[in-house]
Amino acid sequence: MNRIGTSLAIAVLVSLLAATACGAAEEPGPPRWRVEVIGSSPHDPEAFTQGLEVVDGIRYESTGMWGVSSARATDQDTGVERARADLPAEMFGEGMTKAGDIVWQITWKDGIAFARDPETLAETGRVTYEGEGWGLCAQPDRLVMSDGTDTLTFRDRATFARTGSVTLSGHSRLQPNELDCAPDGTVYANNYPSDEILRIDPGTGQVLAVIEAGGLLSPAERAGTDVLNGIAHLPGTDRFLLTGKYWPRLFEVRFVPK
Repeated sequence: MNRIGTSLAIAVLVSLLAATACGAAEEPGPPRWRVEVIGSSPHDPEAFTQGLEVVDGIRYESTGMWGVSSARATDQDTGVERARADLPAEMFGEGMTKAGDIVWQITWKDGIAFARDPETLAETGRVTYEGEGWGLCAQPDRLVMSDGTDTLTFRDRATFARTGSVTLSGHSRLQPNELDCAPDGTVYANNYPSDEILRIDPGTGQVLAVIEAGGLLSPAERAGTDVLNGIAHLPGTDRFLLTGKYWPRLFEVRFVPK
């Protein structure tokens, strides 16, 4: 092949590679949704929120940080706290969920899950697990747990034994934190440390949508707070509660496709 032919071949090859690369870059990601705010209410600005859930009119909340981690049960309608349990000072509270007659609360690096009475939040048992604990929610047949990686772990509702896992896909940054198991079978997850919420198919691990939830707090309110963390579906509605670590407000919202 002469010099002109070689140059032409190289040019064609470069064009093909560039077209392939551009095609890959242009592949669509998950649909982008937005948050529609319905209203808001006060939230304890000293609560380092790690878990949030509403079941039978009770809002269960787990808070973190050493020496002040707690489990809380609050009447959703009145805002009156009905029960609280403090964790040992050396433990760091994380996600929490109600599964039948058990409220499970996990810890960050302690490898301990507390079983609690739903009414009093008194400890009724402990089990151990490997790895970190981040978020936790309950589906009818299993628990779903996050550990700060792109993997969700499934656990038995009664024993907390590991029953399986799924690796997430479909989005570039995947670090699920607090979880909510929605009635339609999907799982919502705060994508740490962003203002994104992931809508996930737990059967396949596919991210079905990315919800942009930034700007809920004003700049003045956001000062001194930490990340968005806390999602709770409001039973019988299409609405959710959202809050964050040290946030002064709890938001009632809808997730709306753009």
